Amino acid sequence: MDSLNIVILAAGKGKRMHSDLPKVLHPLAGRPLLQHVLDCAVSLQPQQICVVYGHGGEAVPQAMSRYAARFVLQEPQLGTGHAVQQALPHLAGESRTLVLYGDVPLIQRNTLHQMQQAAGDGLVLLTIHLGNPAGYGRIVRDAQGDVLGIVEEKDATAEEREIGEVNTGIVLAPTQYLREWLAKLRNNNAQGEYYLTDIVSMAVKQGIAVHTAQPAHEWEILGINSKVQLAALERIWQREQAQRLLEQGATLADPARLDVRGTLACGRDVAIDVGCIFEGEVNLGDGVRVGAYSVIRDARIASGTHIEPYSHIVQTEIGENCRIGPYARLRPGSKLGDGVHIGNFVEVKNSDIAANSKANHLSYIGDSSVGSRVNVGAGTITCNYDGANKHRTVIEDDVFIGSDTQLVAPVIVKRGATIGAGSTITRDAPENALTLSRAKQATVPGWQRPTKGKS
Repeated sequence: MDSLNIVILAAGKGKRMHSDLPKVLHPLAGRPLLQHVLDCAVSLQPQQICVVYGHGGEAVPQAMSRYAARFVLQEPQLGTGHAVQQALPHLAGESRTLVLYGDVPLIQRNTLHQMQQAAGDGLVLLTIHLGNPAGYGRIVRDAQGDVLGIVEEKDATAEEREIGEVNTGIVLAPTQYLREWLAKLRNNNAQGEYYLTDIVSMAVKQGIAVHTAQPAHEWEILGINSKVQLAALERIWQREQAQRLLEQGATLADPARLDVRGTLACGRDVAIDVGCIFEGEVNLGDGVRVGAYSVIRDARIASGTHIEPYSHIVQTEIGENCRIGPYARLRPGSKLGDGVHIGNFVEVKNSDIAANSKANHLSYIGDSSVGSRVNVGAGTITCNYDGANKHRTVIEDDVFIGSDTQLVAPVIVKRGATIGAGSTITRDAPENALTLSRAKQATVPGWQRPTKGKS
């Protein structure tokens, strides 16, 4: 099989988006439109990926700099054929070239692989039959069903507009022929542009076979030209994600109120309540329950753990049979052992908390190492920041910390220690002892509560 080039056309301004952001950088399911296409392109392991950009200046190549792609400027924008011409100098001759679109984000690898399989020595078009083909170029065939060409809607006759098979714009062609055809393009059409679709009639005239392939889903070829279309495709994609999860055995309280903005893997008997958002790579173990309106990003949550409503979890690893929330916040770098309880309005950041420890109310644990079977009383905070640098707090096994305690890092609370409520701890606390720091309680004689003055 010849090597593969992929050209992604991403130069459109997107006037109907009414935005300064280049159209292909608008997000769908948490990722820019163009990133979806690039991820699919990379999965085909091509020899070269060229992204043809225009409007937005360097914003597009800068946003996609993680990809080993060549970015080629199209200026001015004179149509799809002209756009592919800009990429030709960077394409290997003994190859095939696949043309994709940065604003058609949900094309799937299996569909593109099907096109590769159908290619032979000829040209392959991705087509689809639509009940309402308005806006698409129509596929014109002869009496034997062979493709004769593509006619754009603005140039089509009334009879041609009745054709239901349409061109998606995605095409796979031998690169040597593509060079020849693109050199012959003319712009004598209603738009005054150089249409890539004109290469089809050239192939037919040369007797080169024109094959077609069809996507498995209509949503794969839906393009984005407005915020309305973007919102509609978002919901289509989220329904697909919900359907996949249901088929795999997850329980969704309402499949229409779920957002997966990345990848979500679920074990057996996972239950997800309404309004939850999953971003990045999230893995939920067997029996995990996620309460309503929780947001989870780049996290692994082990079996049997319950996430109560309105919890935010980011770049965190949670062990088995933990209880998190409601209204808990677990920030990047946190790792919780089995059986840990993190309760309402508790924040954990860059900390390790070992098995069976708990912080159930209104606390902050930052830059800390917490041992097993530790009780963190309500209102406790680790004072980890001195205004310039972060410092670490170490709380060893079996420590009991009373409510409203401040642990001023760096400090170590040793095994089995008890910290009295209302203490500010600035030095290491010894093991198996009560440590506290309180001012002496006093009552002030003759003191009277202030009263409001007369206005």
